[in-house]
Amino acid sequence: MTLEAIRYTSGSLMLLDQLLLPNKSEYIQIKNTEDGWNAIKKMQIRGAPAIAVAGCLSLAVELIPKQFSNVKELVDFVVTKLEYLVTSRPTAVNMLDAAKLYTARMTEYAKQPDLTPDVIKNKIVTEIEQMLEDDVNVNKRMGQYGGEDILSGLGNSSATILTHCNTGSLATAGYGTALGVVRYLQSKQKLDHVYCTETRPYNQGARLTAYEIVYEKMPGTLICDSMVAMLMKKNKISAVIVGADRVVANGDAANKIGTYQIAIVAKHHGVPFYVACPSTTYDDTLPDGDHIVIEERPHGEMTSVNGTRIAAPGIGCWNPAFDVTPGELITGGIITEFGVFKPSELQQKIRQAKSK
Repeated sequence: MTLEAIRYTSGSLMLLDQLLLPNKSEYIQIKNTEDGWNAIKKMQIRGAPAIAVAGCLSLAVELIPKQFSNVKELVDFVVTKLEYLVTSRPTAVNMLDAAKLYTARMTEYAKQPDLTPDVIKNKIVTEIEQMLEDDVNVNKRMGQYGGEDILSGLGNSSATILTHCNTGSLATAGYGTALGVVRYLQSKQKLDHVYCTETRPYNQGARLTAYEIVYEKMPGTLICDSMVAMLMKKNKISAVIVGADRVVANGDAANKIGTYQIAIVAKHHGVPFYVACPSTTYDDTLPDGDHIVIEERPHGEMTSVNGTRIAAPGIGCWNPAFDVTPGELITGGIITEFGVFKPSELQQKIRQAKSK
């Protein structure tokens, strides 16, 4: 059974509280967009695809019981709530992409005089609910494209993968982006080993990815973030696969802090470096990574672990949640639901795919 970060039935949304993993598996009820915003901000739910799905579903559960006297009232309500959800974690583009999509949908529906508020509400809720199934299907296609691309360079050998942060079922609607590629390799009996970094300061790798690796019975090993160079020197790593919170027009990719330095080390050791992300993570409105807004997190995430202080009182802290890997360091390619592309060709390939 696949791990579920999001449990949804019509009108009911439960999110797995990832702050409690791996020690406890508890779900929190989300009754409205305020609950959704808080869960995203606190990182009880995280991962760019999961943020978008959970955020939009929090809107759906708030919409279902609510009545609107006219179409304008409904449209204004939905648009305002979507704008609010986008502010929860601004670096991850998937929520922004979803907000743009459903804002455009509401504008389109409002122009149709035969549609009542209830009809429009039901339409938008149905579309939001479809996000769960669509995300899993997209992830499975990425898993196959990425897995086959990696295997194409290995002959008959199995793959040894290094990944960073958490990009599996807990970060999506149910399959995974980068870890979805690893899952595909395992399904083909072509996974020799997967290494995951602890991913300081929030330890998503140690708490979440390691949890998924054990749950899925993958052959896996946890390493400290500072061990990557030694690992690549001592062990044959077939590829690095990471996720992304935003990929921009020139192929630069924002991902969890620490990704950039792994890409540099991979380039030095000749290890192919892949970014796995759905097309909803692609943002062609920004020309390059220098234009990506980088979220900064509270200092307490660095200075304390589970409420226990580990740093000297009074020390200053700098805690960016993400860094940006230049496209030229993404040597393996960017894995999407449409195929694996070089960063330099990503814009053209996604436009072609979406125009079909």
